[in-house]
Amino acid sequence: MDGGAAAIASEKKVQSSSYTYWVRQATSEAAPKPVPRKIDPLDACNQPNGTHLGSAWNRAGTWEEKNMNTWSSNRIKELVMSVGSLDFPNGRAEVTEVTRCSGDAFLVTVRNKKRVGYTYELTIELKGEWEIQGEKRKLGGQIDVPEFSLGELDDLKIEVKLAEDKDVGSVEDKQRVICDLQLFLQPLKKSLLQFEEELKAQ
Repeated sequence: MDGGAAAIASEKKVQSSSYTYWVRQATSEAAPKPVPRKIDPLDACNQPNGTHLGSAWNRAGTWEEKNMNTWSSNRIKELVMSVGSLDFPNGRAEVTEVTRCSGDAFLVTVRNKKRVGYTYELTIELKGEWEIQGEKRKLGGQIDVPEFSLGELDDLKIEVKLAEDKDVGSVEDKQRVICDLQLFLQPLKKSLLQFEEELKAQ
């Protein structure tokens, strides 16, 4: 192949491997080019980082479960004891002790969302005084609160028992005292609803 033919072949090879691109021409409608701007250190400190839930080590907000048993048990006892006393037409009774507060409570953080839950059972001791058959009689009683859980307090129930070592009187007198103690249901429910809201706020 002579020199002229080689030059033509080389030129065709270059042309076959070349490419074409378009360059946008600036127009009056085009957005202005971004201009670098120095960030004020004060502005940088005040930038929101988003709401973070859970422990400091769990910045990604993945699964994290926290045992809330100790806090919950103590708080339930405090709130139940704060119910104090109730007055009835022929007597008065007060909460003296929470003898059983068993259950579990937890707080779970998953995908940066918080979920709480609990299940508890209670036994509450009461002491009171009633006028029965013209006499003042001091009586003891017990309230059992069967298992209750998050979101179920509207259906809360209690079971009332009187101390067996006390002479209440007639069956009618005993039933009246039990009915009086059943009135503790509403203040107990109010206290447990407060506990539930406080647990959610943890």
